[in-house]
Amino acid sequence: MCVLVHCTYSILLCFIRGYKTCSESNFGKEQLLHYLHAVHTQCRLLEMVCYRSQNFTDMASDGEFKAHSPGETIEALTKEAEALKAKLEEERQKLNDVALSTVAERLEVINYLNIKPRRVLKGHQAKVLCSDWSPDKRHIVSSSQDGKMIIWDAFTTNKEHAVTMPTTWVMACAYAPSGNLVACGGLDNKVTVYPLSLEEDVSTKKKTVGTHTSYMSCCTFPNSDQQILTGSGDSTCALWDVESGQLLQNFHGHAGDVMALDLAPSETGNTFVSGSCDRMVLIWDMRTGQCVQSFEGHQSDINSVKFHPSGDAVATGSDDSTCRLFDLRADKEVAIYSKESIIFGVNSVDFSVSGRLLFAGYNDYTVNVWDSLKCIRVTLLYGHENRVSCLQVSPDGTALSTGSWDYTLRVWA
Repeated sequence: MCVLVHCTYSILLCFIRGYKTCSESNFGKEQLLHYLHAVHTQCRLLEMVCYRSQNFTDMASDGEFKAHSPGETIEALTKEAEALKAKLEEERQKLNDVALSTVAERLEVINYLNIKPRRVLKGHQAKVLCSDWSPDKRHIVSSSQDGKMIIWDAFTTNKEHAVTMPTTWVMACAYAPSGNLVACGGLDNKVTVYPLSLEEDVSTKKKTVGTHTSYMSCCTFPNSDQQILTGSGDSTCALWDVESGQLLQNFHGHAGDVMALDLAPSETGNTFVSGSCDRMVLIWDMRTGQCVQSFEGHQSDINSVKFHPSGDAVATGSDDSTCRLFDLRADKEVAIYSKESIIFGVNSVDFSVSGRLLFAGYNDYTVNVWDSLKCIRVTLLYGHENRVSCLQVSPDGTALSTGSWDYTLRVWA
């Protein structure tokens, strides 16, 4: 462990010296930001090593091990890591040109949005926990605390399928890209796939794909019906092969329950974002299983994450009553969406097709619509009689679906 600490520390010093060389040269901002992120990653690794090796320090104090010198103790290295993090933040601030809201001042204000509830979907007997639009832009799948998964026709409000799960609290559900499969899971720790067919009972064809060691909180299909990505209360994300049920990749890095996932908006995208109760937002490479970028700033659990349509930023919603925007290129938080009057947590966020509007569902039964560039609230959507637990903009951007603890879903347009 001591060797690992010293190796990590040496690598970190090399990065710092390299950064100084870059700073003195005529490197562009993008190269400097890449270097800053590399140093930040090493700082986090050093912190983790320091934390996990604390028991070795305790043994050293009992005389079982001897430190090489006082300056190389875990405490000294931890202080050094904190100092380097402060230095990094200072360097990041130097690269701040201007605030996002300042740049957006020249844009016209969005004065009026005529968004009204057009459909109410009634059928669940308990809290609606998750929903997802079908690629056909017409059907919605929803899951609930009542142990049911329902396929809705959002135009007619008819229920086309209703599947009873083996446990209550079905916390996650998702449509496959083809629209011919749905997946769901929850307190059973499993992700189960159901082929959709009008001719026969859906539940007879169900297939359990993967199992976590704690509840499954979220799932999504990464651009094909052959694989499914899941997040869990066991602090990990996992990529599974649907046909064989084989675990293709495991993603370790969070220190708390993973609550939300979202794929980068690219047909060949190999990255996704996760949000967790450890207040961290992590960007992952699906091919390697490695975390390639991390963001912090929230003061409480992160309940929802969503990529901006451009793929260059991520929006988050948290129990700290704020939504935030993190820019991948700037490697930092660039916007906070909050008001003093908002004191309730955010459960779900999604962007309009253009990315100009950010929809957020809150515990106070409302949906706040934010101007993502000007960082001001555009309007409030009222209608639900309990907390808004999930929301999603339809694939073509013409409608918004919301699910609530009042047992209903609503379609707005």
